[in-house]
Amino acid sequence: MKNALITGATKGIGRAVSIAFAKQGINLSICSRNQQELSDFTTELQQLNPQIKVYGTVADCSKPDELKNFAVFTEKNMGFVDIIVNNVGMYRHVSILNDSDDSFEKQIATNLMPAYELYRFFGKRMVSVGKGHIFNICSVAGINPIAEAGMYSVTKYALLGLNKVMRLEMQQHGVKVTAIIPGSTLTDSWKGITVNPDNMVLPEDVASVITNILSMSAGANVDEVMIKPAPGQL
Repeated sequence: MKNALITGATKGIGRAVSIAFAKQGINLSICSRNQQELSDFTTELQQLNPQIKVYGTVADCSKPDELKNFAVFTEKNMGFVDIIVNNVGMYRHVSILNDSDDSFEKQIATNLMPAYELYRFFGKRMVSVGKGHIFNICSVAGINPIAEAGMYSVTKYALLGLNKVMRLEMQQHGVKVTAIIPGSTLTDSWKGITVNPDNMVLPEDVASVITNILSMSAGANVDEVMIKPAPGQL
C-alpha cells in the first residue's frame, strides 16, 4: 500500500486527488489551515475507504515552520512517502503594478516555497530508496502569462522551472517528477464569478490524469501534461 502527501487537500484539485487516491487504496497525509474542514474531510476519506490510513494536521504551508511540522508529522506516521502532490496555491487577479506590497512574498511563499522545501525534506530519502513520484500542480499561466494575474504567472513559471530541475536531479535515481499544467479549472478561484462548468476543466479531470500516470509502467515518466478547457481558456 502506497503513502501520499497532499498539500491544500480540502478544496479543489487537492480534494479531488485525495478522493481518487482513497478510492485506489493509497494512505493519505493531508493538511489544511482550517481545523473543521480538515476533520470533516479526514472522516469523509476514512469512510470512503476504511482500509486506508488518513492523517491530517493543521498547517499553513506558506509558513516554513508549519510546513516543516507537516512534513515531520507525515514521516513520523507514515514512514516512507511514495507520492507527493504539491497542490497548495493562491491566485490573485491583479497586475504587478497594482498589486499589494506584500504580494511578492506571499505568492512566492504559497505557490513556490512549499514544493521546494518538501522536495528538500523528502528527496534524499526517495533517492536512497530508488523510487517515488512528485507531482507539481503548475498552471497554463506559467507558460502563457496573464498580465492581469502578474505575480501568479511569475510564481507558476518558477514552479514549472523547479519541476524541470527536480526531474533532472531525480531521473537517474528512479524517482519520477511530473508537472501537471491545468488551464481554467473550476475551483474556489472562480468563486463569485458566473461560469459554465461545461466550458472548464474539473478538479476530477486533474485527479484522473494523476491516477492514470501513476498506473503507468516503471520505465515511463510523464514530464509534463497540459489540460485545457475544450472551448479554450476563459
